[in-house]
Amino acid sequence: MLINDRLPIDTNHLLKQDRTLSFSGMTWTDYEKFNSEEYSGYRTSFLDGVITVMSPSQNHEIIKDFIFLLVITYCDFLDLDYYPTGSTTFKDQNQQVGKEPDASFCFNSLKKVPDLAIEVIFSSGGTNDLRKYQKLAVKEVWFWIENELEIYVLVDGIYQKRSYSFNLAKLEDKLLTKYISQALNGNPRRLKKSFLDEVNQ
Repeated sequence: MLINDRLPIDTNHLLKQDRTLSFSGMTWTDYEKFNSEEYSGYRTSFLDGVITVMSPSQNHEIIKDFIFLLVITYCDFLDLDYYPTGSTTFKDQNQQVGKEPDASFCFNSLKKVPDLAIEVIFSSGGTNDLRKYQKLAVKEVWFWIENELEIYVLVDGIYQKRSYSFNLAKLEDKLLTKYISQALNGNPRRLKKSFLDEVNQ
């Protein structure tokens, strides 16, 4: 299957529902030719000859931005230099992989591959995306999935699920889950303040 000038993407998705399409039998050339500007706001990835296109819902973006807010708040608490790299397309032709995270960070210095990638899962992706990040050698990946924050750390080339962040010392998955779970209905400014008060204890 080749990518045509237009992809059949329905932009009238629900606020709570991500919209995902996958195209199999693709080549790296197809992926390189994909016109992301034409589908601004969509995230794309590539692995095993499959191009995946995802349109994030409003809830998806609220959660993503709130996690971003917690990360920079914690970095300020640690006095840790951070470099947000957002949804930059990270790819490796030799590994035949490409991925656009929901959010990503480098710490201490800017790097070609982020130290932390963040994925928000409502109806697409899942921890299967770890294979893509493994090929890209991203040290740490967070997944918000089924109302919980899961932390995966790359150890000797294999991801291990952990309770604490590798990059952000002593930051626990349970604490992150406590605040992220309130993001859709709470006040972000007040939640951020409560989060900072708790980590300062």
